[in-house]
Amino acid sequence: MTIYELQSRLTYLGVVAALAALPLAVNGQDTTDISRTRHGYPDFQGYWNNASQTPIERPASLGDKRSYTLEEARALESTAQKSDTQKAAPLDPDRAPPADGGVIMFQADENFANTRINITQINGEYRTSLIVEPADGRYPYVEGGANKDVFGQWRAAGLGAYDGPEIRSQMERCLHVGSQMPPMMAWTYNANYQIVQTEDYFMLMSEMAHDARIIPIGIERRDNEFSKWFGNSIAYWQEDILVVHTTGFHPQQSNFFMKSSDQFEVTEYFELVSDGEIFYRYTVTDPIIYKQPLTLEMQLLRKTDGEQIYEFACHEGNYSLPSILSGARRAEADARAALEND
Repeated sequence: MTIYELQSRLTYLGVVAALAALPLAVNGQDTTDISRTRHGYPDFQGYWNNASQTPIERPASLGDKRSYTLEEARALESTAQKSDTQKAAPLDPDRAPPADGGVIMFQADENFANTRINITQINGEYRTSLIVEPADGRYPYVEGGANKDVFGQWRAAGLGAYDGPEIRSQMERCLHVGSQMPPMMAWTYNANYQIVQTEDYFMLMSEMAHDARIIPIGIERRDNEFSKWFGNSIAYWQEDILVVHTTGFHPQQSNFFMKSSDQFEVTEYFELVSDGEIFYRYTVTDPIIYKQPLTLEMQLLRKTDGEQIYEFACHEGNYSLPSILSGARRAEADARAALEND
């Protein structure tokens, strides 16, 4: 069974009939010989990476162009490779300083991180975006939807961007980074994961920022669960595909990768294409933020034998946040003083 064929058949077949009819082949590969646990399920365990230069959202200039040609893909990868090589070259000691008052953002991190070279390739296609539904590869926001999460609501109520720590994102506060919130994102660096599974649990740990999801398999969802970071996940098997459904997200889970409200839900599909690749697909729904379901697809590629992941400490809790807020209070005090002196 494959997700690829499932997509086209579910429109006219029932789920059970479709699952029973699908052959065990993906991209021409026979998946009957994939590694399995002693309980007979696909064995996802090991270290994985989902780094790719394919963006989550497709550039608007590409319209409905779902994939690149081989030549286009190779040209983009060649450009990325040259950029990565250039990072290792000595810096020009006479280079100009950053613009006065300019925003530096993550440039220092990017300078010391490997450039993402490869383009996501799924079902033989070099994808122009991870978003595959809607067809334009863009976030299908309702009007103003990008500002309807809890942070947008607070700003609309009059809170300033630096009025307190809660108005800053959970990523900046090092509560968690969001690279596998769920759903899993393609982070710019440290895009590494470890999977451990038993018959009853599926554990997904990200290097960025050393967060772990421990997901029970085959249990019923409890009605009295409270909202929390990463939400409340339950998993079940559809033949050889592990399906994970998550609700009950903390209201501040929203981040710049994936805006969300308290109605955010996600369904993830993990399929072991081969012992070296996982096909990962997920669909999110949130009627407050999006006018239709949003679906993304990506690859997880097994890391080379001997490679592992390391603890990521998120700047030890971001000690600079108190200084940021103190600076905001000083700016407010200076503004008040200026008014009093007028």
